[in-house]
Amino acid sequence: MDTLQTTHWLAQRLGDDDLVVLDASSHLPGAGRDAQAEYADAHIPGARFLDLKTLVNPESEVPSAYPTRSQFDARMRELGVQGADTIVLYDNSAMRTSARAWFLFRLYGVKTAILDGGLPKWIAEGRPTETGTVPIEKSGFTSSGGEGEIRTKADMLGNCDAGGEQVVDARDAGRFTGEVPDSVHNLPGGHIPGARNLFFADLLAEDGTFLPPEQLAEGFHKAGLDPDKPLVASCGGGVTASVVLLAHYLIGHEHGALYDGSWSEWGADPATPKETGPAA
Repeated sequence: MDTLQTTHWLAQRLGDDDLVVLDASSHLPGAGRDAQAEYADAHIPGARFLDLKTLVNPESEVPSAYPTRSQFDARMRELGVQGADTIVLYDNSAMRTSARAWFLFRLYGVKTAILDGGLPKWIAEGRPTETGTVPIEKSGFTSSGGEGEIRTKADMLGNCDAGGEQVVDARDAGRFTGEVPDSVHNLPGGHIPGARNLFFADLLAEDGTFLPPEQLAEGFHKAGLDPDKPLVASCGGGVTASVVLLAHYLIGHEHGALYDGSWSEWGADPATPKETGPAA
């Protein structure tokens, strides 16, 4: 199964016994949107609400930290996911939050596909939706294995000193350079020393689908990044960095890592080094 799937592909498979479609929509508090209420108003027929905000580790000091394996597995059981299911993720979010879900599933060895263009493209094409919720029978799901890597603040501090990994920041240029504050996290703008800026939205076409692979690769190169070399992605809170990592994966690379704490952790710590202005 390819990582990106079209609306046509999914429409042909709705109703398959082994198909699980998950709405991975999530929004920033300032957006004034309720992802669960929007799901109840309109979702792809048969889709279940992932509730991405439940896939966190509340015991971690890192804001909205990725879940432990046991926490991930528990949520999958609640959603009735089986190990042999074909899982398709989609979202209706400006942040393309299905990419964050894709990263977490991959981290724990669960292969998924993403609906390219998400719910907006599905609706724009006049495809069917339904309201309400979907009955779910809990499963005995257990994950194993996994790919993808997480970086901690200590890892990033070490990288500032010794290098070794390129750092890509997925936020917009204003927050990256410090021209504007990071109002999303109530922090000053700026970036991790040595980071390069690749705004996640620049990897998407007007209809929300991912650009063709050659254009994705060009985006990395224009940002001063070599996709073949070690790379770690950061953003405000680990969400849009996942979009960059997905684009990196789509052009054939599996070695991208995520700094999960991102600016919400780094920018809040007065002891961490910070830079402003364009990338050096």
